[in-house]
Amino acid sequence: MYALINLISIWAIPIIIVFIPLFAFTKKVPVYESFIDGAKDGFSTAIQIIPHLVGMMVAISIFRASGALDFFVGWTGSFLTSLGVPSEILPLGLLRPLTGTGSLAFATDLIREYGPDSMIGRMASTIQGSTDTTLYVLTVYMGAVGIRNGRYALKVGLFSDAVGFVAAIAVCLIFFG
Repeated sequence: MYALINLISIWAIPIIIVFIPLFAFTKKVPVYESFIDGAKDGFSTAIQIIPHLVGMMVAISIFRASGALDFFVGWTGSFLTSLGVPSEILPLGLLRPLTGTGSLAFATDLIREYGPDSMIGRMASTIQGSTDTTLYVLTVYMGAVGIRNGRYALKVGLFSDAVGFVAAIAVCLIFFG
């Protein structure tokens, strides 16, 4: 099974890179022109989302620099430890909905400090794959499209992040605990 997964991982991207242009060619789609049009649209979208990105990065920096993250971790750390959950994991659960790069850096630090095969390393990896950068997605993509009222998107996104966080911890405790 490992050999099959390894073989798939080696060949997946080259096959996709060859398959898509060939499929488009058989459907008589102008591949290069379509790519250029998409790149033009992508560039204008990037220009539109820069103010939203800057605003989000400032908010994340204020959250971390103010000590609010450390306060919350200290406040809930003993409760998590009593449940068998390492308190070192909590900042990752709080950062992940805010920033993908920040949470990846934090997860990398956890893995470097505790090791990839430690419970903390496994939980950090699983949390990274089980949650999303909800606030980033809402800010950037809704801002780029011009949606001012996200209705329930924030609630549903944060709820799904919380469920993903708890499920990642539960799965790690069941399989590795």
